[in-house]
Amino acid sequence: MGIYETFHIKGLSYTVRQAVETDAEQLEKIRLKVDGETEHLDREPGEDYLDHESFKAIIKDDLEKTNHLFLLAESNGEVIAYSRCAGSHLKRLAHKVEFGIGVLKDYWGYKVGHHLLAASMQWADDHNIKKVTLTVLERNESAVRLYERHGFQTEGVLRNDKFLSDGNYHASFVMGRIKS
Repeated sequence: MGIYETFHIKGLSYTVRQAVETDAEQLEKIRLKVDGETEHLDREPGEDYLDHESFKAIIKDDLEKTNHLFLLAESNGEVIAYSRCAGSHLKRLAHKVEFGIGVLKDYWGYKVGHHLLAASMQWADDHNIKKVTLTVLERNESAVRLYERHGFQTEGVLRNDKFLSDGNYHASFVMGRIKS
């Protein structure tokens, strides 16, 4: 199955592993829930909805491509978080992947994001991925610090990038980690 590791943090046990097609139904539900728990992500709940068949197709495709990785964290058989690295089929972009992550709010503070990111960076290094990119809201300071601890640097600022419920536009950072 590839990446598989169990962690015990503050009384919580969870496993980080590659997603498989049978995870699709849980991923459909968790993505919808995560989107409703924070404004740090791009979507409102229900926007760009993916049903379990769509997730099955994404997972199957990711398992077949060498520059894609779909991970999840599960506790007691329930998916609590996911992350994905997606690369391009274009030769000029084949050296890099884009990273994205979603963690259920109940599991913030248990290093779930850290472990998903660490596993993804190890995978990237092992697969000769030269660059990992991501976009993060400037005001999501804990995520920015996490990315910086994993070697990411801010490469640019997207001003007025997202319109949030406070009625204001907010900037996002474009961050990248380049393998030395």
